[in-house]
Amino acid sequence: MSLYVGAEELEAGLPAILAAPASEGTVELVVRRPAEGEREVLDEGVLDAEQGLVGDDWQARNARNGRADDPATQITLMSARVIELVAGSRDRWPLAGDQLYVDLDLAVENLPPGTRLRVGSALLEVTDVPHTGCAKFTERFGPAAIRFVNGKAGRPYRLRGMYARVVEGGTVRPGDAIAKLSP
Repeated sequence: MSLYVGAEELEAGLPAILAAPASEGTVELVVRRPAEGEREVLDEGVLDAEQGLVGDDWQARNARNGRADDPATQITLMSARVIELVAGSRDRWPLAGDQLYVDLDLAVENLPPGTRLRVGSALLEVTDVPHTGCAKFTERFGPAAIRFVNGKAGRPYRLRGMYARVVEGGTVRPGDAIAKLSP
């Protein structure tokens, strides 16, 4: 039995993904990455304007990738509908490496850079840094999945997810609302 979902099944799941709420949705999962390859599913995460998700290694990750301490990449959000389709079991969702899995339309048209989001008690701002799948994503979810999320058809919908920066710190929990405040 393959852990990978085939291209036909992924394409068939696109209408459900595109039906995500546009203005207000829900945080489904909060995941911290304390070190490379490690994941901690959290009951509550603390978002901070300097640190991003407190206890996450985004600053070390940027340093490894030769980037400065760039707040534009503090937080990664991925559609819960996409990861459910690609990964299946919720136990496998953290393998994608994102921090917030949300039921919200992440499409560029819906959330252009500069859009502010209230997530739990925190305030985030969508950045213009593209978030794309990598070799690890391909290894974990398969070649059809990487083509689906990174392909020409998937990019405008941000199927791989998006980056945001923390404007105002706060807490976020699974079940919290995520709401679009402004473009």
